[in-house]
Amino acid sequence: MTIREFYAALEERLPRSLSWDWDNDGISCAPDLDTPVTGVLIALDPTEDAVEAAIESGCNVLLTHHPMLFRGLKTVDGRDTGSRKVIRMIQSGITAMAFHTRLDAADGGVNDCLAAALGLTNIEPFGDNANPAGKPIGRVGDLPAEMTADAFVETVKTALGLPCLIFAGCGKPVRRVAVVGGAGDDDIFAAAAAGADTYVTGELRYHQLCDAPYGDINLIMAGHYHTEAPVLARLAELCAEICPEAPVRVVRTTLVEVR
Repeated sequence: MTIREFYAALEERLPRSLSWDWDNDGISCAPDLDTPVTGVLIALDPTEDAVEAAIESGCNVLLTHHPMLFRGLKTVDGRDTGSRKVIRMIQSGITAMAFHTRLDAADGGVNDCLAAALGLTNIEPFGDNANPAGKPIGRVGDLPAEMTADAFVETVKTALGLPCLIFAGCGKPVRRVAVVGGAGDDDIFAAAAAGADTYVTGELRYHQLCDAPYGDINLIMAGHYHTEAPVLARLAELCAEICPEAPVRVVRTTLVEVR
């Protein structure tokens, strides 16, 4: 299977119609789309370490959630991380492709995987921030049984492999939970409108956390990386289904640590 065919098969399952207009996902670097796929390296972020891992493992496809070229390049001279990645990938014959906002919204994507990781059932879409196809990115669902907020915080930490998180409670126990992986600060009111007593996302604003004790919904800020990383295993399964002859490797890309 060529890289071109591999991307087309992925796009059938994750169509561009689910992407926001401002997004720059898809193929961002393609030295030769008609070469056979030798391996797929999957990461949340197209960092320099991810590029080097692809080279070292013999993978000529770097598949990520976040796009490699999001705001564009002004120069390609190797003096900044963006241009160094482009140079290395072209020299090494590696194609970069990303499925960003479409993977947030897709069935079985970022937010379905996050909801499943937290043990939610009866999962359904929610949110005001629907994409051009009219599909909201958020998911809301129910826990099997009501929990105290303290117990649910520990559940989130264990499920997502977190040493800590930021919690701002409103005093409610936890039973119905809304999730948005990554930056979900625009969807608090929509989560509450969907009947959630608790909202889990990656990033929130300071004033939103300060206001939570006086509001109607518990807020949990669990980190951009950790709330989106559960989808990586699903991406690996999808790649193995599409191109079973090519090895698939998943790597962790965040170098930011809580100490």
